[in-house]
Amino acid sequence: MTPPSAQAQPKQTSPLQTPPLPFAKPESLGLSPVRLQRMADAFKRDIDKGTTPGVVSMIARRGQIGWFEAQGRQSPASDAPMTRESIFRIFSMTKPMVSIAIMSLVEDGYMLLNDPLAKYVPEFANTKVGIERNGQLELALPLRPITIQDLLRHTSGISYEITGNGMVHRMYQKAGVRRRDITNEQHAKMVAELPLICQPGAEWNYSRSTDILGRVIEVVSGKSLSAFLTEKILAPLQMTETAFHTGAADKGRLAQPFETDPWTGEKVALFDPLEKPAMESGGGGLVSTAMDYARFCQALLNGGTLDGNRIIGRKTLALMASNHLAPNVKCETHLIPAGHGFGLGFAVRTHDGMAPFAGTTGQFFWSGMAGTFFWIDPKEELFAMFFSQGPGQREYFRTLVRSLVYAAVD
Repeated sequence: MTPPSAQAQPKQTSPLQTPPLPFAKPESLGLSPVRLQRMADAFKRDIDKGTTPGVVSMIARRGQIGWFEAQGRQSPASDAPMTRESIFRIFSMTKPMVSIAIMSLVEDGYMLLNDPLAKYVPEFANTKVGIERNGQLELALPLRPITIQDLLRHTSGISYEITGNGMVHRMYQKAGVRRRDITNEQHAKMVAELPLICQPGAEWNYSRSTDILGRVIEVVSGKSLSAFLTEKILAPLQMTETAFHTGAADKGRLAQPFETDPWTGEKVALFDPLEKPAMESGGGGLVSTAMDYARFCQALLNGGTLDGNRIIGRKTLALMASNHLAPNVKCETHLIPAGHGFGLGFAVRTHDGMAPFAGTTGQFFWSGMAGTFFWIDPKEELFAMFFSQGPGQREYFRTLVRSLVYAAVD
């Protein structure tokens, strides 16, 4: 496979298209062409085995792309190849963008990190904590209010309906908070009526906290979440293909999963990106392309700026990419591997060792439920992305791609 740097450079884009980041030969960036080929071979083996229809991978270092490849098929229902321009549901890779947007409001003095959530969504002033005891759910008063910082680091006590089967989880499932035909305001009120899964600040629980942050943005800014993201992030970074839905003309560019999971045989159900949702999910609603999201990654690697446009301050981003979990915070989840913590919108590597994959202390990252993943490694001046659409294989690929990428770093 020929590295993209050896191919013709991308065509010049119109003002309505996403400008590409610059390309360079892998070896000029300290990336091994031999190891990159082995990475491509590894992905091809999985595609041939039927693990995934297709993938897009990218590695950039020192401000230039040294690897950008699309492999396999865009959809298992057709022979159309996966392309660099394919559109993906990025699900929870929405969260870092919304977290940056919230922190821009903090930078502008509109809020403080230790502000109580109820200051912006009053319904949370009455939210109770659910405690399971002897097969019953008892409701207790919170020991302290949920703060904006709690929402950013997932220590709010808010939960997800998909992360367990306890009594509070089942209440989330019955409440229908996953619907896309309710507004962000309606969603926030529904969540506020449900019990917290723990006391605020006591545990790390992956949750709808970032969806609630989306509503906070609307309240504080007086704009829709999509309008605010466009103003603060998408327009400055010229991310023209990232949104909460895409047009019918892009139907042929959508990356699709297998109808049934190739490992479990269970049905795979992802949202339709062609449908405009009433709820603009700050926790998982965006669709994007690899090059679009690469511009966001490069801005983060640059300390918050790209092409002269700053989306967040350097010191603010450093705060976000630091571990915010105190030693006494309970954190029992595969989402935060050994040797890692969690900051404000990102997981953060705290140790070079302990985790079952290579990496660097200080790198930060997050991923999407359908199989998208990115990380930023400031010390190596590198970011990497992996895009696929296969929920059941996401953990496997997250580990695999880290090993393959770092093996290529000279």
